[in-house]
Formats: sequence, C-alpha cells, structure tokens
Amino acid sequence: MNSNKKLLLIVTVMLLVLMVAIVVNVALNFRNYSYKSALDKAKATATYVQDGLTAHMVNGIMDKREFFLNNIKNHKEIQNFWIIRAPNVIKQFGPGFKNEGVRDGIDENVLKSGKLAYTVKENSDKAILRVTIPYKASAYGSPNCLQCHDAKEGDVLGAISVEFDITDTRYVGIMTVGKIILINLVFLIIALFGVNYFFKPIMNLFSELGKMIRYAHMGDYSKRITLNVQGEGKEVVQQINTLFEKLDSTFNDLKNSLSTFVTSSRITCENPLEESRKIINELSNIYKFKKTIELDSTYKDIFTRIYYVLEEQFDLKNYKVYLIDKEKNERELLHKHGSELLCECSSIDKNADMCRAYRTRTEVMSVDFENVCQHCEVKEKETEYICVPFDINSEVAFIVSIYTQNPQEYKQIQSELKHIENYFDAAKPVLESKLLMQKLKESSLKDGLTGLYNRRFLENFIEKFTKQADRAAKTYAVMMIDIDFFKMVNDTYGHDVGDTVIKELARVLKSSIRASDMAIRYGGEEFLVMLYNPEKAKVLEIATTIAEKFKSIEFYAAGTTFKKTLSIGIAYYPEQAESIWQAIKYADTALYEAKNNGRDQVVEFNATMYENGEQY
Repeated sequence: MNSNKKLLLIVTVMLLVLMVAIVVNVALNFRNYSYKSALDKAKATATYVQDGLTAHMVNGIMDKREFFLNNIKNHKEIQNFWIIRAPNVIKQFGPGFKNEGVRDGIDENVLKSGKLAYTVKENSDKAILRVTIPYKASAYGSPNCLQCHDAKEGDVLGAISVEFDITDTRYVGIMTVGKIILINLVFLIIALFGVNYFFKPIMNLFSELGKMIRYAHMGDYSKRITLNVQGEGKEVVQQINTLFEKLDSTFNDLKNSLSTFVTSSRITCENPLEESRKIINELSNIYKFKKTIELDSTYKDIFTRIYYVLEEQFDLKNYKVYLIDKEKNERELLHKHGSELLCECSSIDKNADMCRAYRTRTEVMSVDFENVCQHCEVKEKETEYICVPFDINSEVAFIVSIYTQNPQEYKQIQSELKHIENYFDAAKPVLESKLLMQKLKESSLKDGLTGLYNRRFLENFIEKFTKQADRAAKTYAVMMIDIDFFKMVNDTYGHDVGDTVIKELARVLKSSIRASDMAIRYGGEEFLVMLYNPEKAKVLEIATTIAEKFKSIEFYAAGTTFKKTLSIGIAYYPEQAESIWQAIKYADTALYEAKNNGRDQVVEFNATMYENGEQY
C-alpha cells in the first residue's frame, strides 16, 4: 500500500470514528432528552393528580374522583394511567376503586422504596415509557398530610403509574441521527477528496524520494523524480534531482580517481560510496604499511611485515613465501606458516624455472585444472592452492603460495588476492631499495673477482665475531693461505691467467668449508679461512684437503699446462691468542714459516715462531 492510500485510509478511519462519536453522542443526548421530557410530564401529571385528589378529599367528594381520573387517562399523550394505594392507606380508608391496586413488581418496589422508577418498552412500531412516581406523607405541605392519614413523615401513601407513547419522539430522534450521519458522510467524502487532491502529489513525492533513497543505499544514484509537481513542490523536486545528479557524478569520479591508486577491478560491490570508503580505507592502511617498512633496516624486516599483514589482516592460515634469484635461477624458501597441508615441492627449490607461477609470471590456481602444477603434491584431498608471483626488479622476485582447507576458504582468499597484491605493490619500491642497498653493501664487503668476503668485511665484523664466540664459549681456527710463486704466473702468462688461478682457489675454499665457516680474500693471492668451533684434529685435515685439491688442478695457458701449490699457516683463538686479530697475525707468522721451510706445506703456529713481537 502506497503512502497516499495509507493517508486516505487513516483520514477515513479518523473521520468515521469522529462521525460515530458524534452520532452516538447525539443519539444518547436525544434519548436522554426524550426520557427527561416524558419524566417531567409524568411528574407534572403526578402533581396534578395529587392536587386534584387532595381537593376532592378536602371538599369531601373523594367518591367522585373517578371522573377526574378518567379525564386524565383520556389525554392523548397518556397511554395508560392508574393509582396505587399503599397498604397503610388501604388499612385506613379501604382498597378504593378496582383499578387503584398494585399491578406489577414495579409498583411494589416503588411503594417499598419510595423512589421513582421508569422503564421503556420498545419494538419496531412503538416506544412506551412507563413511569411510576410515589406519594409521600408530609406535615409541611398544604394541606398537612398527617392530619388526615395515619402515617409518619416520609411514609409512602401511594403512587401513580403513567405510560407515555414516545414513538413520535423516537422517530424524530432517528430522523435527526440519520440527517447527522448523512451530513457526516457528505463531509467525509468532501474531506477525502480534498486530502487526496492536496496531499496526493506530496505523498507521491515522498514515495519517489523513498525509492531514490533505497536505490542510493544500494549504490545507484541515477534515479530521478519525474512527477509533474506544481508550486513549491516543483522547486523541491528540482533541488532533489540536482543534489542526486551531483552525488552520482561526485561518487563515480571519486571512485575512478581512487581506483588509480590501487589495483583496478578489486572492489566487487556496486555502491560507489561504499567502494570509495573501502578504497580510502585500503589506501590508508597501505600508506601506514609503506611508511613503516621504509624505516625497516633490511628486506628481511620488510618481509616480516608482509607476513604479519598476510596472517593478521588477510587471515592466511597456510602459506609459504619463496625468494627467487633470477640471475642464479634459484628459489629459496623464506617463510613457512601453517599446518602440514602445505604441498611438498622442495625438488624445485634450486631450479626456479620449474616453478610454474614464476615461469609463466601468472597466478597458478589448483582449481583451474587438475594437477595444474605437476611439482606440487598436496597432502589432503580438499586442499587447494594459489601461487602468486611478484617481480621486485630484474634480479629478484618472490612467490607467495597459499593453501586452503575448504571451498569457502578458497573463495575468500581468491576474493582477497587483489588486496594482497596492493600491499606487494606498495612494498615493491622499498624492497627494491633495500635489496639494492644490501647489494651495494655486499659488493663493498665482497671481492668482485672471487665473490668471497674481503678484508673490509673482516674489519667491520671481526669484533662481532669475537663477542659471539666469547658469549658462546666457542673457538676459531684461523688459516692464512698464500699461492706459492703467484707473481711468476702473472709475469709468465698474464693477469687473466692469474685471475683464473685465484678464482679456482676461491672455488676450492668454498667447497671445502661449512656454511658456518668463512673464506676471505685477504689481499692479492692471500686468503683467510676462519673455521667456527672446529675439532682441532679436523683443522689440519681440512687445510691438507684444501692444499691437495688445489694442487691437483691443471691450468692451461699459452699452449701448456701448469699446477700451483699452497702454503698455509694456522693459529687458534682463544687458545693461542687474546683476540682474533692476534690469531690472524699468528697464522700469518705460521704462513711465513711454511714459505721459509720450502712452501707447499701446512704449518701450525707455536710460541717459538714469535718472540718480542717480531716474526722470523
């Protein structure tokens, strides 16, 4: 039901209630007035009869009263009339005429109570009002009733019952009520017509405005009021339409403008205001995220922030993050979160091109095709996965592999992918900057020819290594290594061949030590190896292995081949030295001892090699 019909219904009900109230009130008042008028006549008749009977009594002609009473009974408005004598009067003066006795219970009650009583008998044709009025003895009237009657003050001497025909009065009342009803109905029709005429345009306007607001709530601001409204309503319609045109244009422009800051097509709702709110929310969160990671020290710190966002904001329960070295074509697992639902694809960790997401540079979704990634073997039947590749620069990329346990979780993650990528977009320049800074730092700390750490690295971090070793009560074995007669290689075959020899030694060192150990190009053809917490019996074995491996390599130059040997000096911290720098110096002393004793040998430092701070 529309608003106009509701208004008409409300007005109709109110007017009908008012009409009923008026009719009932008039009918009751008219009825009461009719009864009161008849009662007044009955009282006047009773008084007239009382006075007449008193006159007959005074004049001693009570036996002549029947004529008087019959004249009253024949009055046109009186249907019936009779006198009732009270028992005390009958006892004193006799029962009187035949029609002067009690006829019914009303007469009896009036004689007993001394109170007036009346009833109405109605049918479709007639309406008769019966009134019974008591006569009471009184010494204060004229004449004094107590002089003639054997009674006390207030005793009931008798009563008069009169029946009046009030049919005409009732008819007049019905006609009056009918006229009132007719007048009210006419007024009701006129009022409804007026309400409809004046309020229908307004209610239609409200109805149209309500529709516009409902559509606006759903995001559609394109609706307009098309009603032909006159007067002030016309101006209101124009203002409302103008307002919604501005809202529609503003929200769409705002949505389009904001969408340029985030990944396009990421919001699925159709409400431009809601879309704008979500975009602004996301922009705010991404801005705070970016400002935070800009102050982080390393790219690993930034990835820690990314893990937090993935887990706390996007509620990822199972995922892995891989770092891709494009130059080496290797994939490294940076982070793993979640249960054993994660698929096993460790066989491709060292070959990034075997990762479908990285190779195709597209998102890989397990629902697209059965066994879409042949290297991913999920452990649970309902487990699905999404692998998202993201390039940082020409050298580094990373992959986020997300795993879900049920279809609902998969759909949720799929709907959040664009949001996740927005954070990756924000992190990209910062990650690129941190990786570049790390590369520059590493390049300043690494030897460009061999890829080993250089002496500058040792100078920057030697104190840190010393403190770590002291806290953990660990030891270092320091090897100083030198290529025997290396200058002869440069002089005979050139510096390119000399560089080849140095690179081969670096390769031998890398393959001969653990990840916790360090190989450093100390300068020229000198190399330093620091073995972390080794078994002392193993140190000579490692040094000998390095020497033997290098000695077995054949170098080709100028149509001929040659081999080279190594001299190695060894010292121990803290067993022999108070600091690692001192251990390095002792290892260098042992190296010179090896050279002085004929080269191509491994020598361990002892106190006799160093006296008064001077080497042999």
